[in-house]
Amino acid sequence: LPELSAEPVRVLVTGAAGQIAYSLLFGIAKGDVFGKDQPITLILLDITPMLPVLGGVVMELQDCALPLLREVIPTDKEEVAFKDLDAAILVGSMPRREGMERKDLLKANVAIFKSQGAALEKYAKKTVKVLVVGNPANTNCLIAAKSAPSIPKENFSCLTRLDHNRARSQVAMRCGVPATQVKNVIIWGNHSSTQYPDVHHCKVNMAGSDLACFDAVKDDDWLKGAFISTVQQRGAAVIAARKLSSAMSAAKAICDHMRDIWSGTPEGEFVSMGVYSSSNSYGVAEDLIYSFPVHIKDKQWKIVDGLAINEFSRGKMDATAAELVEERDTAVTFLSA
Repeated sequence: LPELSAEPVRVLVTGAAGQIAYSLLFGIAKGDVFGKDQPITLILLDITPMLPVLGGVVMELQDCALPLLREVIPTDKEEVAFKDLDAAILVGSMPRREGMERKDLLKANVAIFKSQGAALEKYAKKTVKVLVVGNPANTNCLIAAKSAPSIPKENFSCLTRLDHNRARSQVAMRCGVPATQVKNVIIWGNHSSTQYPDVHHCKVNMAGSDLACFDAVKDDDWLKGAFISTVQQRGAAVIAARKLSSAMSAAKAICDHMRDIWSGTPEGEFVSMGVYSSSNSYGVAEDLIYSFPVHIKDKQWKIVDGLAINEFSRGKMDATAAELVEERDTAVTFLSA
């Protein structure tokens, strides 16, 4: 058995009684994210009416009898939830209801993430790594970051790894190889249907050698058409089929994203995450949380520079940026309200 002398990491999951968290908590607690010998204190935040359900989740975590899980703290109070955090995974948000205007959705979520950002500012460690999953994830992440001015902006990211994994898997299935043979797909922009899944820099390992994605797939029309729309619309397709949103795959993507922040990315590979756009080299507007290709080392991400962008890509990158600018500008009016 590993030597468990290390201090436990304090990890918060919000929306902890929900279905993404139900798939996520086991992965975190058994060591898939922070390391096989890293003890964990799990803090589970949800709204007061969900506390009985949360109690059941706590029972199940206890019943898993996991060696790394030191303590589980269920709560409905921000001052308990955000205290001394090493990592915060903000899954809980206001879901879009039938007939709800996007503006109303933004307004409800600004209130949540302004409050949680302020709680991070007041109670969490300044080194905390914050991953926002609840939608609209990019803008929610921006609001949380703006509400926690003394925590470095680089510590905030939003989840586009699910889109990244979807893109990787589509290419792999098309080429008849495992998904691990496909690397360096990119998701640019918003975690919405305007996102741009880009395979111009993607490599597929076939029969032992790396091929450019376009050479491996040999179907440019598919890569520039149905592939893109499949990835963009995949969340809706899952909802149509299951009558519930992606949970198992979202939880896996959260684990991938956080593990890469904690342990770094392999040499020569990059992953997609929504990060602060300031001083990027791709002409994306400042002051957005925008999904870029990143390398990660020593818990610090760096946008991958110098990738050639053709006209096709440029148009799609700009369209998703425009949507993010509009979301941000609407959200900021609620922030000051």
